[in-house]
Amino acid sequence: MLALSRRHPLTSPTGPPLPSDADRVRLLARGLVVAEPGRCVQCGTCSHSCPSGIDVRAVAREGAAVTDRRCLLCGSCVSRCPRGVLSFVLVEGAA
Repeated sequence: MLALSRRHPLTSPTGPPLPSDADRVRLLARGLVVAEPGRCVQCGTCSHSCPSGIDVRAVAREGAAVTDRRCLLCGSCVSRCPRGVLSFVLVEGAA
């Protein structure tokens, strides 16, 4: 089962992180950033905002998931996408 969210999975709607450090590591180990197919306009905002230098725009163009090991799941690309193309996905049962 997958859980989709446009906000970072480690924060509450009001801001501060909720899980403990150990829970954060487990949660991030099973998370992905995915793109909704056909919605990306190739503006490049996601790629420019990525602190790891990942070409998120190429992933968004394909409507795929960011699988680059450099992804920190920081949420920069998700929060800055002007069209809401990117989302966090938690793969339940994975660890």
